Amino acid sequence: MATDIKVPTLGESVSEATVARWLKKAGEAVAMDEALVELETDKVTLEVNASAAGVLAEIVAPEGANVEVGALLGVINEGAGAGAAGFSPGRGAR
Repeated sequence: MATDIKVPTLGESVSEATVARWLKKAGEAVAMDEALVELETDKVTLEVNASAAGVLAEIVAPEGANVEVGALLGVINEGAGAGAAGFSPGRGAR
């Protein structure tokens, strides 16, 4: 199942932000509530966290893009590699 990553409400009278920096790359595993991307407004810089665990399947809004509240930033494929975050090869059940 895919989960959209959208621009959250930014605050009173703020309707647009700039994608400052992606903290993850497409194809990387992400954990629930892990910071994915930083958005900048004229008032604040904020992080958008993953609302589901899985793999960052697609980045729709690249760094430097101006985005409005509710705009699509990227997509997480849930479950695919979700256990990879924090997993250390060579450790675990055999």
